[in-house]
Amino acid sequence: MDIETKIDLIKQFAEEIVTEKELRELFEAKDHPVAYDGFEPSGIAPIHFGLLRALNLKLMLKAGIKFKLYLADYFALINNKIGGDLEKIKTVGNYFIEIWKAAGIDLDKVEVIWASDIINNIDYWDKTLRIAKELSLERIMRSITIMGRKMNEKVSVAQLFYPPMQVNDVFYMNIDICQLGMDQRKASMLAREVAEKMKWKKPVAVHHHILLGLQGIKNADNPDDVLIASKMSKSDPKSAIYVHDDFETIKQKINNAYCPIKQEQNNPILEYYKYLVFKEKSSIIIQRPGKFGGDVSFESYNELSSSYIKGDLHPQDLKNGISKELNDMIKPIREYFEKNKSAKELYEKVKSFQITK
Repeated sequence: MDIETKIDLIKQFAEEIVTEKELRELFEAKDHPVAYDGFEPSGIAPIHFGLLRALNLKLMLKAGIKFKLYLADYFALINNKIGGDLEKIKTVGNYFIEIWKAAGIDLDKVEVIWASDIINNIDYWDKTLRIAKELSLERIMRSITIMGRKMNEKVSVAQLFYPPMQVNDVFYMNIDICQLGMDQRKASMLAREVAEKMKWKKPVAVHHHILLGLQGIKNADNPDDVLIASKMSKSDPKSAIYVHDDFETIKQKINNAYCPIKQEQNNPILEYYKYLVFKEKSSIIIQRPGKFGGDVSFESYNELSSSYIKGDLHPQDLKNGISKELNDMIKPIREYFEKNKSAKELYEKVKSFQITK
């Protein structure tokens, strides 16, 4: 596969590449550069995890990239997820692995790494402290949004270690590409700055879009907190559609979702079409009663959004259509957990845990 084709595959999901020139140079130097994405095992998987992340990963693998799926269990402990119970957090991590299998990820083609397996190495902490020396306390405090915490939120001393640890992961695992969500952008930029100061290999940053929660944009005192407040969250059932939700549950959640008429910006329903449905399908049909114009087909997201902005589609048309499409996408994952005994047992255990933000 030629380099431009590889870059085009990345552009299919990347909201930002820092920088495209460096990415091209990386592909020129390496046929199979190493990328990673990290996850705190912290609850039931919503569609941004089970669908969006899987779609992105498949494109990365198609581009010949070696991928490391990083289960940041120790980070979840520091961040007090699942009450800071490491044993329960590891159970959620194993559940995440089953989600990836159910989503069609060939785990023979990726490397799964647990934070708790590398954190006991003295070299890890040596490098973490060297990185921390390069960062001011003020810079750390501005970066705590990578933990899903607001900038003015009270944090523990342990949580102050979180940003330098996340930066160290990039260097400790010898990563070429940080393939993270836009909510993790500050960590990627810190890693690039530290690399320049320490004369280490500077990673390319490829950031993907963060799906809005069902309630749309939420106001926050600090502009940097808006994304944290508004994204689809595992810990907020009102904001999320989970990959285990049945069709009736999906319809109910979608019907109650924010969908401003004739508006594309900050519209979560249109986002799900753009970043999920049209990433897998080249055309869709939205079914409508004859009295409302009958069924209508669309060959692209732009065609759909244009029709909606003009008022040719009602918000309920969008909602009916996305409910069906999301159910079709979720169904294989849902059925995997219904049929696979060990996966089902893991899911039942995770459901019994108290999810803490």
